[in-house]
Amino acid sequence: MPVKAMPKRTVAAAIVAAFAIALTGCSMETTSPGAARDQAGKAGSDAKPLTAHGGVDCEEAKCIALTFDAGPGKDTPQLLDTLKAKKVHATFFLLGKNHVLKYPDVVRRIADEGHEVANHTWSHRRLDELSTDEIRDELSRTQDAIAKITGRRPTLMRPPQGRINDDVTEVSRELGLAQILWSATAKDYSTTDSELIKSRILDQAGRDGIILLHDIYDGTVPAVPGIIDELKKRGYAFVTVPELLAPGKANPGEVYRP
Repeated sequence: MPVKAMPKRTVAAAIVAAFAIALTGCSMETTSPGAARDQAGKAGSDAKPLTAHGGVDCEEAKCIALTFDAGPGKDTPQLLDTLKAKKVHATFFLLGKNHVLKYPDVVRRIADEGHEVANHTWSHRRLDELSTDEIRDELSRTQDAIAKITGRRPTLMRPPQGRINDDVTEVSRELGLAQILWSATAKDYSTTDSELIKSRILDQAGRDGIILLHDIYDGTVPAVPGIIDELKKRGYAFVTVPELLAPGKANPGEVYRP
């Protein structure tokens, strides 16, 4: 029996999902944003969806989360200007060494403008190759640096390359950090072509998706206005990762992936 061709976007989403599984390992259980919301409902939670940024209920709205890794960098202020002008809030997974320490005013601005500040380790080492103590050092140093600037310790982390194992999960749980993966990536570390970055994200975008970009590469920040404008035309509401999960919460140690 012939196999019906899959739509282009379905194929792209399947490739991204397979890539993420290959990185994290098939045995690692993950929770989708929808499942996080469902779990809160089954538990009888009377919590309401987050409403700080426009009252979006992701059970009803077609939500998507825009996230940025490995910053802040020299172009992050320009990115923040764009997000402010377009009334979009994002989630920033920050690197401690040479980034948080180098741009404390930008870190403070990210927090002050209502974006979610999260942890992307101290020096971007692959956590699955480290000892438990080394994993703890990579995460806790960034926690401390961010808290010193913003007054708040992150509750979310993203492991470099999406690489995790049981030790990473255990340390994350100990430090109060949920592990956040993604569903759409432009591989913007490999190109400066802003139009290509934009098209890759648009091809992979889906409801309850988590977009992964890097605000440290030259082609990325110029691509963001077009990504936002087109996804808004398609009916998407931009939310932070915690808003995407609400009324569920990101539980420490748990792995979240669309």
